[in-house]
Amino acid sequence: MEMRVRVLYFGMLKEMVGRPGDQFDLPDGSTLGDLLDQCGRAAPPIADHREVLAYAVNLEFAQESQRLKEGDEIGMLPPVSGGAPARCSIVRDKIDTRRLLEQLKAPEDGAISVFDGIVRNNTRGRGTLYLIYEAYEEMAVKQMEALAAEALSKFAIRDARIVHRLGHLEVGDTSVYIAVASAHRAAGMDASRFLIDTLKKTVPIWKKEYFHDGAVWADGEPFPEQIRPRTTHNP
Repeated sequence: MEMRVRVLYFGMLKEMVGRPGDQFDLPDGSTLGDLLDQCGRAAPPIADHREVLAYAVNLEFAQESQRLKEGDEIGMLPPVSGGAPARCSIVRDKIDTRRLLEQLKAPEDGAISVFDGIVRNNTRGRGTLYLIYEAYEEMAVKQMEALAAEALSKFAIRDARIVHRLGHLEVGDTSVYIAVASAHRAAGMDASRFLIDTLKKTVPIWKKEYFHDGAVWADGEPFPEQIRPRTTHNP
């Protein structure tokens, strides 16, 4: 048996999707999380922004574990006006770099400095087939947001965005994309380097590399001294 539910998009989310809503047929007993999985395939911005959206079922806030029923109306809610916009996100589909840049640009900007991290076809001479990325997602987003805020305080930049992709990535795919908007290029380039260098050391994201002759977890850079746990040695 199936049920049909109605999904409504609001604010900037409606513009990103390009329509005010959709209808979905789901198996009986499906949860809001099941709907979000299906909705993310039909409307990729939902998948891209799932970490920052809120959801309402029949005008009441709801969690992903809530079970749905025939005729339910589900609102997909971006952060409300007045809240701080999310600068960072984790996605599982291809990063839409063009859309990200268009959203970031402003008339006062003189430069957008970009770091586009791409899956290469080898590591130390071993031919790469593909990569798998995984993360402690909630903490990773929180750390990336903190990094962006730190960059804004350290460098003369207007804004910054960090998007990291998880899951299966092929050679040539973008794994991490950083864009920094500034009036002058030097500040943006310095901030971009700071963001990627610090992200690689502190954000809990891991990479497994698959080669023609095996697979390994990539060696990570050591955590900075200030965030390593202190141990007490008793002789």
